[in-house]
Amino acid sequence: MSVLKEQYKEEIVPALMEKFEYDNVMEVPEIKKVIVNMGLGDAPENATILDEAVESLSAITGQDPVITRAKKSVANFKIRKGMPVGCKATLRKNKMYEFLYKLINVALPRVRDFRGLPTKSFDGRGNYSLGIKNYTVFPEIDVEEVSQILGMDIVIVTSAETDEEAKELLSLMKMPFKQ
Repeated sequence: MSVLKEQYKEEIVPALMEKFEYDNVMEVPEIKKVIVNMGLGDAPENATILDEAVESLSAITGQDPVITRAKKSVANFKIRKGMPVGCKATLRKNKMYEFLYKLINVALPRVRDFRGLPTKSFDGRGNYSLGIKNYTVFPEIDVEEVSQILGMDIVIVTSAETDEEAKELLSLMKMPFKQ
């Protein structure tokens, strides 16, 4: 079992129950899923970027990603409907907790000039989004083999009703927010 999952059960649930005065354990917010997305602007011109992104995302998440395709044709971007424009992986259960542990304890501390995550990135319904400009901060990626540095978006979906509850949940998981 993941370290983060054990910590959630033993420390975080009692702390949240006390702070928000929940009557039932089932009211305590939890993380439902984590979505990791890589948008590839140059994918239509260079097919190797898509292959590299899929391989990298698979190594980072431990799960095969899905290739996302354009919904509409956009002439200015030279994109036609159905063209591959990125890839994403939706993580649940143990893989989700393992990825979050790796993100919080390994990847984010390796980001250059990192001063904490913004607290304004909650969506109003208890979900948190963050972007990483350089995916080579993950230990699975060998910098020597990377042809182009890509970014990624990470969305953490929680069952929290409010942003305050979600922020407290993520803070108790040691998410490094700005002070």
